Amino acid sequence: MALPLPRTYVDVHILQTVPPANLNRDDQGNPKEAYYGGVRRSRVSSQAWKRATRVHFTERVPEQDLATRTRRINGALADKIADRTGLDTEASARLAGALLAPLKISAGKKEGDTAYLFFYGHRQLDDVAALIHDRAAELAALDDTELAAEIKQLPVQEKFSTSHPMDVALFGRMVADIPALNVDAATQVAHALSTHAVELEFDYFTAVDDETKKGEETGAGMIGTIGFNSATLYRYASVGLHQLSRNLTDQEAAVTAVEEFVTSFARSMPTGYGNSFAHRTLPSLVAVVVRDDQPVNLVSAFEEPVATSSGIAAASARRLAREYATATRAWGDAPAFTSLCHTFTDSGQTTELLSDTFGEAVTFPQLLAGLRTYLTDAVKQAA
Repeated sequence: MALPLPRTYVDVHILQTVPPANLNRDDQGNPKEAYYGGVRRSRVSSQAWKRATRVHFTERVPEQDLATRTRRINGALADKIADRTGLDTEASARLAGALLAPLKISAGKKEGDTAYLFFYGHRQLDDVAALIHDRAAELAALDDTELAAEIKQLPVQEKFSTSHPMDVALFGRMVADIPALNVDAATQVAHALSTHAVELEFDYFTAVDDETKKGEETGAGMIGTIGFNSATLYRYASVGLHQLSRNLTDQEAAVTAVEEFVTSFARSMPTGYGNSFAHRTLPSLVAVVVRDDQPVNLVSAFEEPVATSSGIAAASARRLAREYATATRAWGDAPAFTSLCHTFTDSGQTTELLSDTFGEAVTFPQLLAGLRTYLTDAVKQAA
């Protein structure tokens, strides 16, 4: 068995400019905001970007290697039992309920639903269904008491406690009713904040009724408003490779999961009002820093909001570089590895400052390859 890894944090710092958009709505339907440094900022919740990251995983990773989060685990398990055994819907649902009963997950208001969302791997549910594959017809013929006694002997909880998929290992799982099923998250994701002050704006729109227009009637068929803002966002996340390795029980898989996370975190985007604003952009800057002390969020670079008549993204990049250099010098915590990808093309202060601070810029594929090589070597040295 491989030795536990020493503390290894992979910090991801991103600057991303977003045009007029409403990525993540509050209870009033407007873009979420926060006060920071005494001014109003655009904000995108960590939950929104974690969800976007998980959705992006599905474009790169086979579904069976990922997880799903639902209240309808009973129905999902019943479908798998029916597919595997050929039992009818009623018998499959009864066996699914019996298999999940020992977990004692609180029931929801709707029949068959759990009281809260349950995060589990597709392969984990397959493994649970496989426990009764060869005995399904026999078990279905038993009465409730006999069935419960037989199911009690099966390692159902163990199947949900091992072989975690990548997204459960990264983002963790909490089951209030069954602490044994909890998984400590290996990833921390900060709320994205604009590096500058923003003001909420409204798009007043009308929709024309094409048929009344033919009759030369005036007026709109619909009138509405959508709140929006535009911002250069600072985004931050940190992955604990040591915790991820414990969750996956496979150090090589943990390195792969870090690479997948960095890829999907950088390339993903929440989809709020996506058709109305077409807001998909790519980051202007991605910096990866590997540390052995603690995660370090550099949002303090923007406590004083960036104020410039042009080039907010470039000014933000310079702020970030200076804050990183200052923190490293003041605290004496030299990182083990850094890599930088950015799209700034000026030959002046911005690119030189970034190179002096984070090292020469590389392409995003090169950043990922360099990170993977470093983490793979670090794992081998720990072993």
